[in-house]
Amino acid sequence: MSEQNVLEMSQAELLELSAELEEQYLEFKNRGVKLDMSRGRPSAAQLDIAQGAAEGVENYIGINKFDYRNYGILDGIPEMKQYFAELLGLAPEEIIVGGNASLNLMYDSMTRLLLKGTAGNKPWKDLAEVKFLCPCPGYDRHFAICEHLGIKMINIPMTSTGPDMDMVEKLVAEDASIKGMWCVPLYSNPEGICYSDETVDRLAAMKCAAPDFRIFWDNAYGVHHLYDEETQLKNILEACRNAGNPDRVLYFFSTSKITFPGAGVSMVAASENNRKEILKTMGIQTIGYDKMNQVRTLNFLKDAANTKLHMKKLADSLREKFDIVLTTLERNFAGTGFATWHTPRGGYFVALDTMPGCAKETIRLAADAGVKLTEAGATFPYHNDPNDSNIRIAPSFPPCSELREAMYLLCICIKLTAVRKLLMK
Repeated sequence: MSEQNVLEMSQAELLELSAELEEQYLEFKNRGVKLDMSRGRPSAAQLDIAQGAAEGVENYIGINKFDYRNYGILDGIPEMKQYFAELLGLAPEEIIVGGNASLNLMYDSMTRLLLKGTAGNKPWKDLAEVKFLCPCPGYDRHFAICEHLGIKMINIPMTSTGPDMDMVEKLVAEDASIKGMWCVPLYSNPEGICYSDETVDRLAAMKCAAPDFRIFWDNAYGVHHLYDEETQLKNILEACRNAGNPDRVLYFFSTSKITFPGAGVSMVAASENNRKEILKTMGIQTIGYDKMNQVRTLNFLKDAANTKLHMKKLADSLREKFDIVLTTLERNFAGTGFATWHTPRGGYFVALDTMPGCAKETIRLAADAGVKLTEAGATFPYHNDPNDSNIRIAPSFPPCSELREAMYLLCICIKLTAVRKLLMK
């Protein structure tokens, strides 16, 4: 198709384009294709790269002479703490090692604040209303935690350097019922945006009406770079300490997409006060997390330098898929007015925005033709995208040949939905 902007087309041109797109759509639908791109799952090829992490453990005596087959060490083996500290630029003593998923630690943290409160403040359950700031588009599982626990969510627009900090600072200064904020600071889900140093500093230093305001810092993609030039993220724990707010942040991370989803190792890093509260509850929840899995994971990943080499292999396997998505979008939509998108430097997703009012119908059309995408609205609290425009593309799982087919159909559906909408005006 030409690069003519669809908004400048005449009625006759729109009708002609509509007929072409209807024909292309029906031809694809008749193929009986079945593809699933609804979540950011690693492909079998990526999992094969990490297969060594599934091997057995022969040496289970730690540097502390502790037998890791036995009870004990609630906060994680020291070798795992040291590994996370080296990988992320943290201090080992800031870290508590969890189980197989950081989402578990986030949920536990939220429920602990609801039931017990923090730093001598009232438990959140005893307040008339509790609100959380949600930069969006964002991660649907974060929003699901808040919705499940009855925490009111407030949309915060994203900018090229992170959340709209003018809006964030105004809201938290005025409203003591705003108790926290979700953040995916590096290669955000789904847009791939990276928080600038200024954004990190402003989050650390901002004045909050709630003395127990907490930032849930989910650095899920902190080492998931697609290119050799790595984007650096400022240390939020250090920034909070320097700003006089050491207890403000809970920092989450896991190896779930480094080794195996569902069989990785998670961690939370926090101030001494926060760690004491976490461990008090954790000591009642569990005798201790899986130390043998921590050993297995460390035997494979070894250290930060070796992990960097491992992540380069994963990036090499992913980069072609991101290139397929981005070159297809550029070829179909550059200068046309049909869609805009972000070009990420890492992470797992590509975020695309259709013309307003077109995302739900685009995704419905794609599903009817055999390609399942992330549900429309999933990247916003309560599944309510106010513009009905955001689509999260997850290119990691399908083979390249299937991904090309899926992107071909997605482009047809975006165009067809937009043209139908314009013809109805």
